[in-house]
Amino acid sequence: MTDLSTIRAFLDANHHEFAAQLDGYCTQELHPLPEPADDDQGRVQAREVLDWMGQAGWLQTIVDGDLRQLCLLRQRVAADSPLADAVVALQGLAITPILLAGNEEMISAWVEPAVRGAAMGAFAMSEPEAGSDVAAIGTTAVRDGDEYVITGNKTFISNAGIADFYVVFASTDRDAGSRGLSVFVVAAATPGLEFVGPQVMSAPHPLGDVALHDCRVPAACRLGDEGGGIKLGLRTLDRLRASVGAAACGMATRALDEAIAHVRVRKQFGQPLAEFQLVQDKLARMYVELSAAQLLVYRAAWEKDQGAERITLEAAAAKAGATEAAQRVIDGAVQLLGGRGVLATSIVDRMYRSIRALRIYEGTTEIQHLTIARLLLAAAAKEADE
Repeated sequence: MTDLSTIRAFLDANHHEFAAQLDGYCTQELHPLPEPADDDQGRVQAREVLDWMGQAGWLQTIVDGDLRQLCLLRQRVAADSPLADAVVALQGLAITPILLAGNEEMISAWVEPAVRGAAMGAFAMSEPEAGSDVAAIGTTAVRDGDEYVITGNKTFISNAGIADFYVVFASTDRDAGSRGLSVFVVAAATPGLEFVGPQVMSAPHPLGDVALHDCRVPAACRLGDEGGGIKLGLRTLDRLRASVGAAACGMATRALDEAIAHVRVRKQFGQPLAEFQLVQDKLARMYVELSAAQLLVYRAAWEKDQGAERITLEAAAAKAGATEAAQRVIDGAVQLLGGRGVLATSIVDRMYRSIRALRIYEGTTEIQHLTIARLLLAAAAKEADE
């Protein structure tokens, strides 16, 4: 069961009840899941997990808007199945912009089925020449009467090829840079939308390229105002970014548990590894890093749940701090398991391959550091002027 002692100050009674119910579900449904042998199996498993979690009601957490609850969900799910966590993450990224800027018709058409697990979403922002630099997005959306014609190429798109709908970022004003971006919901069945092919990661994960060839979508599929895409994207990431840190904590927790179990029974030089002081020191460092990471994550989530309009600073610190700490914790677990730690069948090896992507997606660690520094300097300048 998930240990909530480190973060109990940030949780309410309903969170403890939620965590207990979730633990039972994950133990029964997700813990036995094997890692997919390849991306083809991963795509099948992702759809299965979406169906299970939707029917069980866990995806409703995304709609309810309780960020601490979403963090608890991702932390526990990630400990058993990084692929299942990716399913939750992508549903959140696809659903949230519609919740923030869509109308009742769009919510009924896409959000409700997505929450039930009947529709899979994808977040299509990245392009071959546009990653962190969103102003470089080259996909265009040209107004033509009551429709938009969307043309461009997207890459590193999770759920590419298996999604039922894509939240697509495109430029409606090329001269305005990032301020000319708009967001559209594009059904996968739209003529001209093509799954170009998969991109294979070190850990099984549905990822690939998508091309849009003169895709015509109704103007009603635009989310918010023209040119409001960058703001909507930032609001979406602001709302979800801390949960990436929670997922990282889940993976690190599993790795630490595996390491502790191993050193207690593995003997070298006539005694268990756990008796060696160097091993004890490594375990202690891993625990401290994990605890600090969890505090960063749930502080950010708590601020949001208390009504903070924006938690950009807190979310950036949570995302950067937790993912980097989790990488170190998991690496420590691999080291303690020795040769067993690098076997493809090892849980810690699975976590090692899975954690790496979290330091990149939804804003790299370096971008988070820039965000934090700019906000700190802006706050200091404001204070000096007052």
